[in-house]
Amino acid sequence: MSSENLSVEEKALRINLDPSKYGTFAEIGAGQEVARNFFQAGGAAGTVAKTMSAYDMKFSDAIYGDAGRYVSRKRLVQMMAHEYSLLEERLSEARGATTHFFAFANTVSALNYQKNNECHGWMGIRFQLDPQGPFHDVILHVRMLDRENRLQQEAIGMLGVNLVFGAFHKTKNPDDFIASLVDGIGLDRIEVDMIEFNGPDFERFDNRILCLKLTERGLTQAIMFDENGFVVQAAEKLYKKSCLIERGSFRPVTQVNLDMLETAKTQFAQREDVNENELEVFMELTLGNLLNEGDVNHEDFISRIEVINSCGYGVLVSNYFEYFKLSSYLRRHVRNPIGLVMGLNNLADIFKEEYYQCLDGGILEAFGVLFKDNVKIYAYPIDHENFERYRKQIGRGDNVEAEINEDGLVTVENLMVAQNLRNLYKYVRENGFLEDLKNCNRTHMRLFSRDVFQRVRDRSENWKECLPECVAHLIEEKKLWKG
Repeated sequence: MSSENLSVEEKALRINLDPSKYGTFAEIGAGQEVARNFFQAGGAAGTVAKTMSAYDMKFSDAIYGDAGRYVSRKRLVQMMAHEYSLLEERLSEARGATTHFFAFANTVSALNYQKNNECHGWMGIRFQLDPQGPFHDVILHVRMLDRENRLQQEAIGMLGVNLVFGAFHKTKNPDDFIASLVDGIGLDRIEVDMIEFNGPDFERFDNRILCLKLTERGLTQAIMFDENGFVVQAAEKLYKKSCLIERGSFRPVTQVNLDMLETAKTQFAQREDVNENELEVFMELTLGNLLNEGDVNHEDFISRIEVINSCGYGVLVSNYFEYFKLSSYLRRHVRNPIGLVMGLNNLADIFKEEYYQCLDGGILEAFGVLFKDNVKIYAYPIDHENFERYRKQIGRGDNVEAEINEDGLVTVENLMVAQNLRNLYKYVRENGFLEDLKNCNRTHMRLFSRDVFQRVRDRSENWKECLPECVAHLIEEKKLWKG
């Protein structure tokens, strides 16, 4: 039986008919749908050592230990570790020489009766690639998009089968593995927003690139990395936090990029409703910024992640070109204040009506989403000469103007959007949704990102002066972007 174009049922049957695959299924929160698929396929006695669901919290803690949050990566790893250790303890002597043991687990928050909860979960498998070999882990974070509990359980069941099958048959080619996760399900029912491969045979894989591939293939719209470059799940990273985020190309991070974010961080932290110790700060790359002639250059992507990390910040990679979509995404995970940091040119672009033609309510609908629930824009002033140069260079000079203030800067105060939108702009300003960044470093404002990249690539004289010291050091050390 070929592994190509197999249905979910055929995948389960193929695993069941392979006498070398044997393991356990521990499922919490969405029934026992993964195990059910294997039982219904037939021949499960040759595959399933045990199934269980420790729904009660006290039972769960007694078996797996305390995790704090029950739908979490920590709980998933506890489940996999416990069940896998039991397999080895009880069965390795009897059949370890010929068996690839595995422990599948998931912990899920499926749709509740009120239909008002975040439907997501963690799913993983700990398994052997060879009998008596070391274990390997594949871990996923998923969101269920169906609006019925029964359908969510069904989708989780199919995803679990795809994961088990993929672990044994597709991990040599991560592209095939990722594509196969939604076989029989589709992208409209399940979102996979984190993937992690661990184990000796997986050391050649970079989990950062694997997660990027999730966005490339449409399995998710956003992925997140912490300040150390590790893949993290947004719901856990942003839990009970405030969030500040700056979008850019960061090729590389320049003095103005860093001044913008650090000035905003200082200003944002002064708010009475923001606890600086509970604040997460990110730089955001859009997938569009990573594209090069239609494809993502993975080496370039890693370089950008590393230079951002060298500045001490995490990274969000998203497919949200429009800021209102980014705001909506962040609001799924953040209940505290959110700050969006941008330059005046990006602020002017937000007031372009053509970006919102897909919405019935146009720009008004978009702004209702963008500024919902304590979201504020922090705008970085720009040198007037650079403002005009940028608008002309990218063909966006129409209907946007700016008076020159006494400092020669374009700010929130003197930016003039299209005439028919000026009352909307006034409303946004006067209602506290938009704020100028103060005390910015004027010496950096003349930097133009495209000029900086050219100087870095050519290693022009004094190219390091355009960059934070940590970024210049990393670029020189790793010979990044050298033409």
